[in-house]
Amino acid sequence: MIGNFRGIRAIYGFEMARFGRTFWTSLLLPVITTTLYFVVFGSAIGSRMSAVGDVPYGAFIVPGLMMLTMFTESISNASFGIYMPKWTGTIYEMLSSPMSPLELLIAYVGAAATKSVIIGAIIFATAHLFVDVQVAHPLLMAAFMVLMAVTFCLFGFIIGIWAQSFEQLQVIPLLVVYPLTFLGGAFYSIDMLPAAWRALTLFNPVVYLISGFRWTFFDRGDVGIGVSMGAVAIFLALCLAVIFWVFRTGYRLKN
Repeated sequence: MIGNFRGIRAIYGFEMARFGRTFWTSLLLPVITTTLYFVVFGSAIGSRMSAVGDVPYGAFIVPGLMMLTMFTESISNASFGIYMPKWTGTIYEMLSSPMSPLELLIAYVGAAATKSVIIGAIIFATAHLFVDVQVAHPLLMAAFMVLMAVTFCLFGFIIGIWAQSFEQLQVIPLLVVYPLTFLGGAFYSIDMLPAAWRALTLFNPVVYLISGFRWTFFDRGDVGIGVSMGAVAIFLALCLAVIFWVFRTGYRLKN
């Protein structure tokens, strides 16, 4: 049950205040990164590939660029948020407080997801400086952003509990998430790949996430929107199941 709203608000406010102290750095980084991607991909590659289907290449890469950044920001914010109490030892005070595991999860994941959505919105606004991006389903696009942020923040929460050092916090994002995102059609359509590679790419779960988000922009994707939403739902359920097990067993929380 959720009843300790004051505790949720306190942790959420603390995490957002930490974000506020580095707001301009957090704001500047995605703007610079987005600009560099558009200079490299939009100018160098876009000049040789004017469109993907009937979508200009500059606009085509916007959903993939947003997802790439939101994946990493969600994982980083959520994992760091729960790892710091473990590192400082204050996690024991929270576990013995009147807050339930669900309330702790809502506070930490809610704050991390809020930061991720803000960064995604900044990238979307920055993209308009370079290309004209039309969104076919704006409400669904916003809902998909929130859903993706929450899902990957849950994943980051798991990584933060699992990690036993600051170096381990970076292992999964750098060695797993980044490569899967680049190979998942963030900057190209998988229909452009040879048949064998296209079949292999369909085993990459990130393909379904990026494709679903791209569908909300252009009313088209590499896979059906229903399949994409199903993949997100399955990943969300798996993350929740793992977190439930972690709090039930105390894995790397109570020792």
